[in-house]
Amino acid sequence: MESQTIRAKFPNNSHTQQSLVRPIINVPLNPNKSLFPLFPSSSSIMPLLTSSSRQPLESIRHRRNTTTSLFSRDSSSKFRARALGSDSSGRRSDVSVNRELIVLNSALTLVLAVANRVLYKLALVPMKEYPFFLALLTTFGYLAIYLSILYARYHAGIVTNEMVAYPKSRFLLIGFLEALGVICGMYAGAMLPGPAIPIISQTFLVWQLTLSVFILGRTYSLNQIAGCLLVAAGVVLAVTSGSDSNQMLAGIAFVWPVLMVASSAFQAAASVIKEFVFIDAASRLKGKALDIFVVNSFGSGFQALFVLLFLPFLSNLKGIPFSELPSFLKSGAGCFFNIGNNISGCEGAPLLPLLYIFTNIAFNISILNLMKISTAVVSSLVVISSVPLSMYLLSMPLPYLPEGSSLSPFFLLGSAVLLIGLILYNIPRTQKRDTEL
Repeated sequence: MESQTIRAKFPNNSHTQQSLVRPIINVPLNPNKSLFPLFPSSSSIMPLLTSSSRQPLESIRHRRNTTTSLFSRDSSSKFRARALGSDSSGRRSDVSVNRELIVLNSALTLVLAVANRVLYKLALVPMKEYPFFLALLTTFGYLAIYLSILYARYHAGIVTNEMVAYPKSRFLLIGFLEALGVICGMYAGAMLPGPAIPIISQTFLVWQLTLSVFILGRTYSLNQIAGCLLVAAGVVLAVTSGSDSNQMLAGIAFVWPVLMVASSAFQAAASVIKEFVFIDAASRLKGKALDIFVVNSFGSGFQALFVLLFLPFLSNLKGIPFSELPSFLKSGAGCFFNIGNNISGCEGAPLLPLLYIFTNIAFNISILNLMKISTAVVSSLVVISSVPLSMYLLSMPLPYLPEGSSLSPFFLLGSAVLLIGLILYNIPRTQKRDTEL
């Protein structure tokens, strides 16, 4: 029996969901659209895709030799759909297998998301006096990974000369903003109590919405605006309410939460510029999507450059003369590798920093794989769920953090308001994207 190709657009109604042949839609997303503003730093996000985020449509053969290809009217919204049915031989259906796969990947992603947040704080414990060295190490580490992948994709023909020739001024601005974001985040994270970090970092969403309105001319629904305001209110309520002794930031200098908010602002600005780059590149490349590793590689390259250029300024802030900077970096390397007779206060290195780096890479691979096999709604809810779990774990006594932190009723109330805001902001948008395709 010959396969039959059908070009159609499924209507969004209940009849489609109740049919015996059920479409399972896998929507490739652009990670640089920043669907999940929930991570502690821009270096924590490493999108790993096997090809450009908008790919040519390819048909997938159904077990009954029925191939269905779907196209939306907008060429930028191409996606793949696979018709799945039950097996008359009694074997498990593809629907059941796909559901179990989503559940397993969701559980794995949730574990990695929580571990990523907890290890971010733990990695800064032994490097408390040398957060700049850790920022320098992670920046150059991710740059090496990005360049290696870009090199392989270029020789495979996925990345073209036109993509590599894209104007570098935008990447320079992205690198500058991300360098500021990473450095501010590392310095603030080393001084803030653990549960406060995932709370304050959610201001990323507020900055992103505001900046995208002015830079991209984007408009948002009332639900999204309300969600953003709830996030801001939740952050303020969580970290400032209560008596002086019960406040989460009691005894913490005002400069450190301000630096964490600034870090989120710089990261949000970089993400909006990245989105502008993808939009602009689509017209320059005549409809082709700019490969994400071109953006990540050149952006990380300029980020590494600016991190080096900030060395004299940062050394002066710590009261270290520029002439003594090489000795300071040598001490940072000694603390990271935990070697030398005069090393103290670096217990846990290099295990904790390396665990954070490897867990961060695994988390980013896992979250993108979950987005491929499920929907944006599922991925969004999984990442949102990691916020209260990581806050709870960071409040408990942990290795190298034996004192723990007490969570006041106001902190818990603010956290609940923040989570409601995140859900309100994300779900309407992701559902609309899924149903419009």
